[in-house]
Amino acid sequence: MSQKTELVYPAFYAEVPRIRLRDPLAEFLGAAQGGLLEYGYLDAVKLAGHSCPTVAAAYGLTRCALRALYGDEVPMRGGLRVTFAERADKGVTGVIANVVSLLTGAAGEGGFKGLAGRFSRCNLLAFGAVQPLEIRYTRIDNGCSVDTAADLSGIPAAAEMGTLLQRCLAGVADASEQQAFGQLWQDRVRRILIDHVDDPAVFVVRVVRPA
Repeated sequence: MSQKTELVYPAFYAEVPRIRLRDPLAEFLGAAQGGLLEYGYLDAVKLAGHSCPTVAAAYGLTRCALRALYGDEVPMRGGLRVTFAERADKGVTGVIANVVSLLTGAAGEGGFKGLAGRFSRCNLLAFGAVQPLEIRYTRIDNGCSVDTAADLSGIPAAAEMGTLLQRCLAGVADASEQQAFGQLWQDRVRRILIDHVDDPAVFVVRVVRPA
């Protein structure tokens, strides 16, 4: 009988602050007591299939946006409308949107249509919006919004990353170089989500003032 291979992830994943939300649909359908759900960075990694600065930024930025919008309240999953300045097919916007959707419940036209007019998640995610920053999160219940953007320029990759990346992509890196590349890659993710998790210069969140 074959043995299962142990699943091993970078240890810092467990140190990244988790995000707790209340999902009324989960409560209604008996999926979670009180509708309480908790997501960690590993959930975002599993969704994306990889861990990178983009996935880390999407996770960290959504966490900061939820804190700004809900304060000490437990954020409501499915209670947010999210708009992106870029098109869905532009750059890494789609990757970011997938992580944001996981955490907020907001979905595009293919999302859950609801039950008897309740719990709908569709058409809560939109792209190509005219707004000052990358992502706008808006509470449906009270209309409060925050504009957000991630600036990772102050968290550069290690100097040797470029050379290692090229060697790995060209298929000429040996095992030790491949391992070194992966470790350096994840170390930048660690710095984003551990060292700078609450850094307003990295995770920019601005309250949208009413017109």
